[in-house]
Amino acid sequence: MFKSKIVKLVVNDVRFPTSLEQHGSDAMHSDPDYSVAYVVVETDADLKGYGLTFTVGRGTEIVVCAVEALSSLVIGKTLEEIVTDFSAFYRLLTSDGQMRWIGPEKGVIHLATAAILNAIWDMWARAESKDPRKLIRCIDFRYITDALTEQEALGEVLVFKKRGSTFLGWTRFKVKVGADLQDDIRRCSLIRKMIGPENTLMIDANQRWNVGEAVSWITTLAEFRPLWIEEPTSPDDILGHAAISKALVPLGIGVATGEQCHNRVMFKQFLQASALQFVQIDSCRVGSVNENLAILLMAAKFKVPVCPHAGGVGLCELVQHLILFDYISLSASLNNRMCEYVDHLHEHFRSPTVIKNAHYMPPTDPGFSCEMLDESVQKYGFPHGDVWRSILKQKGSQDNFSE
Repeated sequence: MFKSKIVKLVVNDVRFPTSLEQHGSDAMHSDPDYSVAYVVVETDADLKGYGLTFTVGRGTEIVVCAVEALSSLVIGKTLEEIVTDFSAFYRLLTSDGQMRWIGPEKGVIHLATAAILNAIWDMWARAESKDPRKLIRCIDFRYITDALTEQEALGEVLVFKKRGSTFLGWTRFKVKVGADLQDDIRRCSLIRKMIGPENTLMIDANQRWNVGEAVSWITTLAEFRPLWIEEPTSPDDILGHAAISKALVPLGIGVATGEQCHNRVMFKQFLQASALQFVQIDSCRVGSVNENLAILLMAAKFKVPVCPHAGGVGLCELVQHLILFDYISLSASLNNRMCEYVDHLHEHFRSPTVIKNAHYMPPTDPGFSCEMLDESVQKYGFPHGDVWRSILKQKGSQDNFSE
């Protein structure tokens, strides 16, 4: 299997019309269509690798083009060549003498790199009949994100409460904030009353505020005792995050960020500046397992808990491997550690995440858990899949997307 030569790389634009019911919407993203650039790496043997990177609709076609542009650096190599010196292969993708000009280790090229590397890790794990955490050498609490409408979110909490005081194991809940202060006060008050004082509440602004607004807004919401404020300002403003973190110390509220960090260098600076109290790695934003390993090691050095970003399409499937590795091989602690989970779109994967009593169960199938069902790829392929043909026809846009 390790002598298998990569002969083909296929990438598909797969989009789910989540904007129709505003699933995943927040203060910054009002109409996301959860999507992936989905990569299949084929060899001259009976071995394939599956990978993806997450997007939110328009622009996925740009990531697809970036993957295709990088494919020439992958085709012709054997799995053995790649894994024997994986760091060199990583640098090959991120430091091409011409393509790096449009975004070395950041932006669309890095999203494309993540999709390809995720597929290579999947292929390697399949060749070894293992999952990635075993290649790079317990269960973590999860928390649920309020990515639903207010009525749906409150309904979900009521369902959990009716089934038992422990909310089926749920102990941590996150609420999206940042668009309207009075509405945030009302919703945080409702959720806090429903979950009670013993459970944990987090809030997420999705980069909505400047530094001054963030401190003022969070101070007002402090009465609801959130554990953290997630992405309070621009993800590039490391010193801004540091100022917010310092201002919130008397309130006992931490800062969580990382899902939009471009690379390990940004995480290094966040940690050095004490600009975050919770590291939120993402399996698709940086360079796959390779770069996330560096981030996990830095977090361990600075003794900052890792609480991965997940949800979206396939992010839970991917990141479960990383958080398990962090727990087993690095932190050996669950203190202030959790992994985000959204019970959404898992049915499109061949090996979906398994949750029991609000805990991720270790994956049992070999690979990186991101192989999608063929019928889902065909049905939701953009713009020619059956679902999008119907939607675009109803919008009167079919002519703009004709074959």
